[in-house]
Order: sequence, then structure tokens, then C-alpha cells
Amino acid sequence: MRELLNIVLVEPEIPPNTGNIARLCMAVGLRLHLVGPLGFSLDEKELRRAGMDYWTECDVRVWESWRAICESAINCERVWFFTTKASSVFWGVNYKSGDWLVFGRESRGLPESLLHKYPESCVRIPMRNGARSLNLSTSVGIGAFEALRQIHLGGAWEL
Repeated sequence: MRELLNIVLVEPEIPPNTGNIARLCMAVGLRLHLVGPLGFSLDEKELRRAGMDYWTECDVRVWESWRAICESAINCERVWFFTTKASSVFWGVNYKSGDWLVFGRESRGLPESLLHKYPESCVRIPMRNGARSLNLSTSVGIGAFEALRQIHLGGAWEL
């Protein structure tokens, strides 16, 4: 199976959200990147608490910082930052295999520095007026499956 998408969680805070996202990534063959500092420990006890007894089956990479990812030759032209502060809607992107879908921490979202550095790559999931945000694992599922739908329509998705 070839790499379809990279899901990136920048400074996630809640183990059950990360557990749900890891389950999604494992089920459909996505790579999960966790960017620190993490709001929880990755020790065995925390993994069980998050319901991730299959953690070894998930392709997970842990990074010290966003800078560490950038220094590892990430193609920032194919990175999409999901934020409530964007004007572009996420389904307007033409997703391709190997894209990076980046999501921020539960309490504050993505750092402003990233949003300002890559404004043309920021997208949002539309919501009703008055709604502040969606749950992180819900947002990742919405973004990932739109990208997978587009990739699949192009004939690239084979599980």
C-alpha cells in the first residue's frame, strides 16, 4: 500500500482524541505525526486509557517540534492547516497522495505563527454561526475522508 496522507497533530492535549485519530489512521492506512510538546505521555498506561491496544499497528511518528518536521524535507506546498480562522473551505482543495493535513491542539488550535507563515494553505470546516469548533477527532475524520474521497476518485486508493 502506498502512502496516501499524513495526519499531523500539533501539541495534542487529550489522549482519547489522539486514540480515535490513531484508530482512523490505522484503519485506512494513513501516517500519524504527533508534534510536541504533547499534553500526555505515550507510556503504556496512557495508551490503554486512550483505547489504543493496537498502537503497534499504527504508523506513528513523534516529532519534537514543527521545525523538526520542516527540517526533515517536508514539502510545504502540499500541507493544509485546518483552522477556524481560515476563509477558504477545506473541500475546495485539490488533495493528492502524500498531502499533509495539520490540526492544532484542542484548547487553542494551531499556533498563529503557522497560520501567518502559510496563509494560502489554511482551510476551515464550515459550521453554523456561534459554533466555536468541532472535536479534534471529528475534524480529522472530516478532513481525511474528503481527501481520501478525492484521491480515490483519481484511482489512487487501494487498501
